[in-house]
Formats: sequence, structure tokens, C-alpha cells
Amino acid sequence: MQFSEEFWNNKYKKNKTGWDLGEISSPLKAYFDQLTDKSALILIPGGGNSYEAEYLHEKGFTNVFVVDIAIEAIMNIKDRIPSFPETHLLHNNFFNITGQFDIIIEQTFFCALDPELRKDYVRQMHKLLKPRGKLVGLYFDAELNNDHPPFGGSFDEYKQLFEPAFTIKTLNDCYNSSPGRQGMELFAIYEKA
Repeated sequence: MQFSEEFWNNKYKKNKTGWDLGEISSPLKAYFDQLTDKSALILIPGGGNSYEAEYLHEKGFTNVFVVDIAIEAIMNIKDRIPSFPETHLLHNNFFNITGQFDIIIEQTFFCALDPELRKDYVRQMHKLLKPRGKLVGLYFDAELNNDHPPFGGSFDEYKQLFEPAFTIKTLNDCYNSSPGRQGMELFAIYEKA
């Protein structure tokens, strides 16, 4: 399955963005609200319209980066948040990104990837995190689709995928999911081992 830049750009152009909540997700807002280091290097891969980046930016976080393969998504952020540093909007394939981050945020990126790329996702996340860096976010705990995004997942699959490279600090049912996602999400914090 190939989900190219053109595939994702067309989703934005045709407003076929069912995954987009139109606001920051409740669980990530709660997580961000307890962060104190506003200079932390934070990456949001497959960021889309990235209300999470907008929220962090408005809260004074200075090193938030968004990467997306779809230029339409990057332009949406640029247009909506003119004060967001343009150099922090990365039009690129996540698997080509380099650098080291303190925190990487997962918000509907994992489920958008071809399931064949899941081990590559874990390797790239590990590579991009500083020692003791954290991958934090939401993962579907539900059977979804087999031939197009979003692809589902399960608690057991995540344990098997992440345990070799990360210490699983949290992998629990999400108690404060956004409407329409209750009972379908796990909140995870994986720390680079």
C-alpha cells in the first residue's frame, strides 16, 4: 500500500480529513499542561493541521517542530498560525528526518502508516529521541481497516513492538478520549531505553 504525498494532499484538498478533531485532543492537552520545560525539543510527526503544535506554541513552547509529507497540511498550519516559526514546519517524509528530540508526540500518525512500516516507525522514533526521551500519545486499541487508513492496533501488538527498544512507562486505556474515540484509545508513554 502506497500512501504518497499526493494521496495525503488530496485528502486535505477534498476535506476528507475524518481523523482531524478540529482542536487539540483532550489527553494530549492534559499531558502538555503538566510540562514545565518550555525549551524542550518536541516533534509532531504526521502532524496534519497540528492543533497540538498550535496549543504548545500559544503556551510559550519554543522548540516545537511539525513534520508532514503533505504540503497542504504544512500550508494550513502556516496560514492558521502566522507566528509559528516557518523553519519548524518540515515538509518531509518522517523516515527522512534527522535530529534529536526530548519528546515526540503521536496523534493519528501511527494508524495512518501502512502496517508494514510499524517496525520502521519504532526504529525511527528510537533514533530521533535523546537518551531518556519520550514518545507520548494515543494509539487505537481497535480493529479498524485492513486496506486503508486508519489502521487499528492492540495493546498486545504495542507491547511487542515497543518493549525491545523502549521502557513502557504508561500504556493504559485512555480515560479522557475526545468524543467519538472513547473506549478505542490507549494513552502511551514510551521512554527510550
